[in-house]
Amino acid sequence: MPPHLAGREPEKKEFVRILEQSTILENPILTGLRGVGKTVLLETLKPIARRHAWLWVGTDLSESAAVSEVNIATRLITDIAIVSSQFIMPQESETETREQPLDADFLLDVCNRTPGLIPDKLKAVLELVHEYMPPEFRGIIFAYDEAQLLSDHAAKEEYPLSVLLEVFQSIQRKGVPFMLLLTGLPTLFPKLVEARTYAERMFRVLFLRRLSKDDSVKAITTPIADAGCPVRFADESIVRICELSGGYPYFIQFICREFYDAYLQALESRPVTSVPVGAIIKKLDSDFFAGRWSRATDRQRDLLTVIAHLPTCDDEFSVREIVELSKSMSSIKGFSASHTNQMLASLADAGLVYKNRHGKYSFAVPLLGNFIRRQELN
Repeated sequence: MPPHLAGREPEKKEFVRILEQSTILENPILTGLRGVGKTVLLETLKPIARRHAWLWVGTDLSESAAVSEVNIATRLITDIAIVSSQFIMPQESETETREQPLDADFLLDVCNRTPGLIPDKLKAVLELVHEYMPPEFRGIIFAYDEAQLLSDHAAKEEYPLSVLLEVFQSIQRKGVPFMLLLTGLPTLFPKLVEARTYAERMFRVLFLRRLSKDDSVKAITTPIADAGCPVRFADESIVRICELSGGYPYFIQFICREFYDAYLQALESRPVTSVPVGAIIKKLDSDFFAGRWSRATDRQRDLLTVIAHLPTCDDEFSVREIVELSKSMSSIKGFSASHTNQMLASLADAGLVYKNRHGKYSFAVPLLGNFIRRQELN
């Protein structure tokens, strides 16, 4: 976690508004490129939810949880059991009334004994938990990071994503105050809508973008000031860090940490008076970009190189723009429109690009164009 979260006040205010719903009609989605601070914001929202009397469960979504309907149901039940194990359901027999905690074993047993399909079983469990939830709580938030891993598997007749959407849409219509909070890459929301068209009405998408210049400066300087650190960045170094980071919180934190590490290591031998840009960029390329670049084939790298030379590569680009530029680059064999479409689909599966809803594409990795152009110089 960064010592200071800059520039996310609008998203936090919107989250509070969503928490105040009397009936859940909107479930929040935090989306954006890697490095924009989705997971950090998710962790910041947790205490806000608790202050507003919401319980919070959830974790990172693993690929194993999204493999089958049974797995996603088990994931949800074991997650909610963390809080529901404190809820008590009285069970009467001919001789006595005993207290039954709604723990994982009991809820899984209820799931197994309920007739019907997986959605029916899961609804029964969640409605039971709601029935015995203490009145001092407004509801329960199911928060899942890396939710873009969720998908249906028609070839295997397994539809875990559809089950998740169907169950929450159904119980929310019945007034059960259980909310989904999903975090993921920009491919997440289109995937939800593709699985169930009504998902477009279920969610409020909060797209996290890079920080403004002022917020980038605050992200750099506020932690130093709060800590009373005697070593501070010169004004020109702050400007340089803002430029190098592109306003992405991950890169700001990475560059600042590397500078302080370099300063401490050199303190006894020679003073460090400026940000060691070259060394930091090389380490960033190795730690952040190289693994993602290695997923691409040689021909895919050619296509990515063409994109990196488009003037709008850091924003969005079209198939037509890629095809036209490829014809003018002597070092790369040109691409046809059909071939470009096919390769962009493969690159989307690899997590390097994503398709916007209005038909254009964007890099899914921030500042990837800068990295690619640096590779041409090596």
